[in-house]
Amino acid sequence: MKRALLSVSEKVGIVDFAKELVELGYELLSTGGTKAALQEAGIPVTAVGDVTGFPEILEGRVKTLHPKIHGGLLSKHDDPAHLAQLEEHAIQPIQVVCVNLYPFQSTIQRPDVTPELAIENIDIGGPSMLRASAKNHQYVTVVTDPADYAVVLSELRADGQTKLTTRQRLAAKVFRHTAAYDAWIAAYLSDMAGDEFPESLTLTYEKKQDLRYGENPHQLAAFYQNKMGSAFSIAAATQLHGKELSYNNIQDANAAIQLVKEFEQPAAVAVKHMNPCGVGVGSTIAEAFQKAYEADETSIFGGIVALNREVDAATAKVLGGIFLEIIIAPSFSEQALAMLTAKKNIRLLTIPFEEGSQEAFNVVSIEGGLLVQSPDTASLAHANVEVVTDRAPSDEEWEALELGWNVVKHVKSNAIVVANSQMTLGVGAGQMNRVGAAKIALDQAGAQAKGSALASDAFFPMPDTVEAAAEAGITAIIQPGGSVKDQDSIDKANELGIAMVFTGIRHFKH
Repeated sequence: MKRALLSVSEKVGIVDFAKELVELGYELLSTGGTKAALQEAGIPVTAVGDVTGFPEILEGRVKTLHPKIHGGLLSKHDDPAHLAQLEEHAIQPIQVVCVNLYPFQSTIQRPDVTPELAIENIDIGGPSMLRASAKNHQYVTVVTDPADYAVVLSELRADGQTKLTTRQRLAAKVFRHTAAYDAWIAAYLSDMAGDEFPESLTLTYEKKQDLRYGENPHQLAAFYQNKMGSAFSIAAATQLHGKELSYNNIQDANAAIQLVKEFEQPAAVAVKHMNPCGVGVGSTIAEAFQKAYEADETSIFGGIVALNREVDAATAKVLGGIFLEIIIAPSFSEQALAMLTAKKNIRLLTIPFEEGSQEAFNVVSIEGGLLVQSPDTASLAHANVEVVTDRAPSDEEWEALELGWNVVKHVKSNAIVVANSQMTLGVGAGQMNRVGAAKIALDQAGAQAKGSALASDAFFPMPDTVEAAAEAGITAIIQPGGSVKDQDSIDKANELGIAMVFTGIRHFKH
C-alpha cells in the first residue's frame, strides 16, 4: 500500500484531499490537529507515533523527526540498496507528502504577540519534511499549497502517479516556501537582536499580480508585495474601479502616496513620471485639489492624483473633468464614487491613511546587488532650522517655505520647488546643476514667483541660484546649508532683501 503523510496548519481542502487519497489506495499518516480533523471526518488515519514507535514529546516539538519517517521520505524507490535498508529497518516509503507550516507570519502580526509566542510558532518538523520530500521529488510528490491539490489528484487518478514535471514544479515551490518562511524568522530575530544591517539579507515578497509589461512594452514585469510591509502603500491598496495597474502606474502612485503623507491639512498631489507636477493645500479637499490642478494644468493631464481626505461630490466633479490615470484617497463618498465610476478606465484606489506606517528600509536594485537604507523621514520638525539672513521670513513666507520643503524632498535631484503658502508654482527636477533646476522652476512659476518662496533639496555651491531667485521676485529661500561658500549666498540674499533659512538636512533623491 502506498503512503501519504498529511500534516497541515492551513486545513482548507485537506479533508476532501485525504478522502480521494484513500479512494486511490493510500494509507494516511498524520499528527496532531490534522489527524483529529481527518478522524472527525471519518477518514482512516494512522498516527505518526504508531509508525515510529515513539510518542510526541516536548509539547509536540518532536513528532516527525525520526528515521522511520525521514527514511521513507528520502529513500530512492528503485535503488536495491535503499530498498534493502528500508526492509532491514522496517521502514516503508512515503509517496505523497502534504505539509504546510506553523503560521509564523500571521503570529508576529498579532498585536498581542510575545517573543515566546513567536518562537513557539517556528516550525521545525514541517520544513524538515518538506525539504526532504522536495529533495527526493524524483520519487515523492510534495504539496504545500491547497491550490495544488486538484492537479495532484487529477494526475494520480489518471496515471497512478504524478508527472515528473509536476513534481519538479512542486519541489521548487516548496523550497521557495521554506526560504520565505526562514526569511521571516531571520528578519524577526534580527530585529529582536537589533541587527539593522546583518551580514546577509534575505527578502521575501509574494506575487500580487503579473503585469502586462514593464516600463516599456518590450519588458516583462510582475508586482510583488511585502506581506509584512506598510498598509499605507500602493501594494496594500484596494482598487475600487478601473483597469489593471501598469508598472509605471504603480511607480507613480507610490511617489504620490509618499508625498501626500507629508501633509496634515487637506492636501492634493498630482504626479507625472515620479515627480510632483502640482501640490495644493486648502481648507477643504476640493480647494486643495483645485490648487494642485492650477499649479500645472498641462502636466496633470494623464497623471496620478493622491488626496488625503475622502473624495466628496464637489471634488469628484472637478476630478471627473480631467483625464487622470489614477485617483488615490482614504475613501470616496457614494455620490463621488457614482460620478467617477462613470469613467470606464480610471483607477480608483483607497489606502488606510490612518495607518501612517512606514517601511523599515528602502531597497533599490542595481545590477549585481541591492542598496538598502532607512527611509527619509526627516521633516522640519527634525531640523535645526536657522534664519541666516538679516531678515527673517514673515508668517506667510514660513508657510510657503514649509510647503516647498515638504515637496522638494520628493522631487528628483537636483531639485528646486517654487511655492506660495497654498500650492506649488514651479518644479525643477532632475537637473545636472542647481541653477538649471531653479531656472526651470522659476520659468514655470512665471509672474507668480513674485513674493513666493524657493526650496532647494541641497545647498548652494555658489550664489547664482539666489541671484536667479531674486530676479524672478522670490522673497524667501529654504535650503540645507553646508557649503564651504555658504556665506557668499547669505551675503547675496542680504544684498537682495531675501530671507533665507538653513535646515541642516538635505533631501537628495536619485
